[in-house]
Amino acid sequence: MSGHSKWAQIKRQKGAADAKRGQLFTKLGREIAVAAREGADPAANARLRIAIQRARDANMPMDTIDRAIKRGAGAGEGVNYEEIAYEGYGPNGVAILVQALTDNRNRTAAEVRSVFHRGGGNLGESGSVRWIFEPKGEVAVALDGRDPDEIALLAIDAGADDVQVAEDELAVYTDPAHVEAVRDALETAGLHVLASGTEMIPSTSVPLDEASAEQTMRLIERLEELDDVQSVYSNSEITDEVATAIAT
Repeated sequence: MSGHSKWAQIKRQKGAADAKRGQLFTKLGREIAVAAREGADPAANARLRIAIQRARDANMPMDTIDRAIKRGAGAGEGVNYEEIAYEGYGPNGVAILVQALTDNRNRTAAEVRSVFHRGGGNLGESGSVRWIFEPKGEVAVALDGRDPDEIALLAIDAGADDVQVAEDELAVYTDPAHVEAVRDALETAGLHVLASGTEMIPSTSVPLDEASAEQTMRLIERLEELDDVQSVYSNSEITDEVATAIAT
């Protein structure tokens, strides 16, 4: 998971400086609205709680969050979004899983297919790569000079399955059902949690050199820029040195 953690860290650092905040808030609001269909009370809706937490981690205003909840619960006008996943391959046969929320399947499929094609990959059939990925809860923690082993022990005691260090961050992995408990335990211990949620972690990986890694990451970034795409995952294996090189 080292390459996965490193790239996630770099994207957060870049995001603080150059993310299209309006597009990010739109996607987070869409996620909240869809989660609110299962109930507008966060206390009784774990998916909604996690969606709200992700929005708060991104500094989304509370009034914007509240409007998204009301839209999803049917209290306001809104679009009925459908959850759909696209599966494909990038350079060197890297498996790529795309999660989207769309009000027009044909439009979204065409846009995703076009990005794959232009990025040197191809869109696959349903089930072609989904089996490679497993949902995992992930909590990203700032080390802030603290001993990674100490934090790892705290996380494991709280229910974590695995931890990975990437420079000044620690990525904590757990069962998706335990992500909130792990986050709460780490925050109670005085740690700065950068982000938390459910990610799709690959069971196998494809190692990439710098050229292939850059091509793959550009493909993933272009997919992420599509309005209907919420998340993109791959099983690319990228060393810290390569990840840093292609991020500069």
